[in-house]
Amino acid sequence: MNEYLEKKQVRDQEIERSIQGKRLRKFLKRLVIIVPVALLLYWLFTLVNKPQAPLPGQYFQAQSRDHIAIGATHGEYNSNPPTGGWHYETPVQTGIYDQEFLDEQVVHNLEHGHIWIAYRSDLPRGDIDALAEIAKSYSSKIIMTLRPNNPTVISVVAWEYLLNLDSLEKGRVESFIKAHRGKGPELVPDFGFEDFRGKLTPTPNPSP
Repeated sequence: MNEYLEKKQVRDQEIERSIQGKRLRKFLKRLVIIVPVALLLYWLFTLVNKPQAPLPGQYFQAQSRDHIAIGATHGEYNSNPPTGGWHYETPVQTGIYDQEFLDEQVVHNLEHGHIWIAYRSDLPRGDIDALAEIAKSYSSKIIMTLRPNNPTVISVVAWEYLLNLDSLEKGRVESFIKAHRGKGPELVPDFGFEDFRGKLTPTPNPSP
């Protein structure tokens, strides 16, 4: 009788170990699937919630996108140079200029995703030429003009973003252009980019 009970006990233990083994193998199989999925979900979560580097320049919310008649009065722009707001119906032909345009006209360029490089006449000639070379390297969606009312010798402007510089910093200028060029609310192709310095002012682009 004792021998029978001992054999039964051994058999029961073997059955229990077999059951536990099956449970362990099933758990490990599930773990092989769950762990990679969990890691993938965690990676996606961290990717989505990863802090984004701020865009270069200072942000100014556009006050308006309204077209106004030439010479019409409007509210005061919230930045200098303006980064958005009321503007004339016709933008300026993209290119490089040694003359000034009305802010209201160039703001329309910004709306088209153009970058405006505005410089004062007291900027050294070599720096003006360096800015012109940067503009030429893109050859579209760039307008470079003289602007006496700049608060600094160089202002690089995009729709809702502004970078004012007290001296030429090529790296910062190029980073700003790369971040904001072609990012305006109206993506309108431009054409005819040229260095217009010393030449007659071309006819501005017609409004789309």
